[in-house]
Amino acid sequence: MKVVKFGGSSLADGPQFEKVISIMKADPERQVIITSAPGKRHEGDIKVTDLLIQYAKLTIKHADTSDVFNQIFGRYQAIGDYFHLDENALAPIWQALSELPTTDYPDDDYLMAAFKAHGERLNARLMATVMNHLGIKARFVDPKEAGIIVSDEPNNATVLPETYEHLAHLSVDDTVLVFPGFFGFTPEGQIATFSRGGSDITGAIVARGLKADLYENFTDVDAIYAANPKLVDHPIAIHRMTYREMRELSYAGFSVFHDEAIIPAIQGEIPINVKNTNRPDLPGTLIVPEKDFTPNQTITGVASSTRFAALYLHRYLLNKEVGFTLKLLQVFKKYNVSYEHMPSGIDDLTVIFDKTQFDDETVRKMCHDIQEVLEPDTLEWIDDYAIIMVVGEGMRNKVGVIERIIQPLVKHNIGVHMINQGASRISIMLGTRRADAGEAVKSIYNAFFSSELV
Repeated sequence: MKVVKFGGSSLADGPQFEKVISIMKADPERQVIITSAPGKRHEGDIKVTDLLIQYAKLTIKHADTSDVFNQIFGRYQAIGDYFHLDENALAPIWQALSELPTTDYPDDDYLMAAFKAHGERLNARLMATVMNHLGIKARFVDPKEAGIIVSDEPNNATVLPETYEHLAHLSVDDTVLVFPGFFGFTPEGQIATFSRGGSDITGAIVARGLKADLYENFTDVDAIYAANPKLVDHPIAIHRMTYREMRELSYAGFSVFHDEAIIPAIQGEIPINVKNTNRPDLPGTLIVPEKDFTPNQTITGVASSTRFAALYLHRYLLNKEVGFTLKLLQVFKKYNVSYEHMPSGIDDLTVIFDKTQFDDETVRKMCHDIQEVLEPDTLEWIDDYAIIMVVGEGMRNKVGVIERIIQPLVKHNIGVHMINQGASRISIMLGTRRADAGEAVKSIYNAFFSSELV
């Protein structure tokens, strides 16, 4: 049995719905489908989720919502019209949208979550309706019915363990089960959404809960590539990779998956196949457990991200001072800041952050407190920072990989501020200037993939 998830671009309009239904019909093992909200139909279009956020904000302000309501309903109506659904078939969607502003919510955060969730919820209802209209047995399965229970965080929920017990009791027969992605219900019965892009998370949760043989994730790309096609011309497609390779590359900017999306599938050891809705016959990329995996090249991919900043501290005999790091972490806690990495030397310490959690004032105050508490000889905030991740199961048993990575950087006069190799030995992290990140990816990619038979 296969669980199949389709992204927003795959479900943006009637013709895309038709492609999705053809894909489901082509393989009888595809018994469960996870829907996203309708995405952009063309450049300049607005995703339904973004329209629902506008709808929620206007409702909170007690402002007129008629225009945005009509835009949202119009998206679903256009899909219904494509399949010649009558007014009665679309009435439940109109009703659900119109009732959103008059429903009671614990607070505005839960209101926002409920509004956002209905992009997926209504698209799943519509998909089940269209399928039945076309003679395909299908049933809408609401997360409440399925028992998808999530934490009490309205717009950043995590799945609770009892969800998997509930899903294990769900009957899967010859009827296609249509689940909406992106949300679940709290123990108190309120809708709560995963973070943005969370339909991928729902797909992985359902695949694990139903013990699927395969989780197919359909997007608008042919495969996952060894480098960003915006940086490298025609990079090779990765045909097979491990879970941890995917996680390492996602961390540094691979955007096919929501960063946390595959964790439930990893926990359930469900293979994942990333495929293209518009070219479903292509093999895509298969993501599998590490067990029995045999790499056929040294590195699998190279990625970069410029969302980082760094704090550099220098103090003579730092390595002899007990409690130095503890004091530093206490300052971070004061400002509710988490760090990503902390490479160190005898007298030096560099702390790397996701800079999206900072504003200028927080940086100023935090650095002031660190100077007061720790009295370093040098304190420098480095905003011009990028991370390069070089990842591959084939690196584990190869000698000289770091040299092969550094040589092309030296050739292109790219300075390396930090090198860190993970304990798994399948990834090497480099710190560079932000302006050098793209060239670093290209030069590393060319050094490995132009010289290896892949």
